[in-house]
Amino acid sequence: MGELEDAVMTRVWKWNRPVTVREVLEDLQQERSIAYTTVMTVLDNLHQKGWVRREAEGRAYRYEAVSTRAAYAAALMNDAWSQSDNPAAALVAFFGMMSEEQRQHLRDAVHIVQGPESSEPAPAAPADTPTANPGSAPEAGGR
Repeated sequence: MGELEDAVMTRVWKWNRPVTVREVLEDLQQERSIAYTTVMTVLDNLHQKGWVRREAEGRAYRYEAVSTRAAYAAALMNDAWSQSDNPAAALVAFFGMMSEEQRQHLRDAVHIVQGPESSEPAPAAPADTPTANPGSAPEAGGR
């Protein structure tokens, strides 16, 4: 996604509702000089790329994000990671670049993905179950 596409999508994600070209244009014009047709072309390109869906409203369209910014970021990371010839090394390098706060977010995310059962300690063997102990004598009464 290019810089202008990102600026447009940032607004679509932030507003979290169907938007018109005019709304995006007026907000972008607070930062830069830009033409209506440029914003219309960018939104059309984003529609063709599958980032927004649109619905006709009179002679114009209302555009709405197809997925979240988080999903977009995840797709970027997955794409970059999948292009590595050594995915483990790429992850180690990536984790090494992270701040402690980012690593905590990563731990939180892994915990969410794994679910609550993965954070519980392994259940202990019942007291009446013999444990394997090579070289020990058989239990009393056993042959």
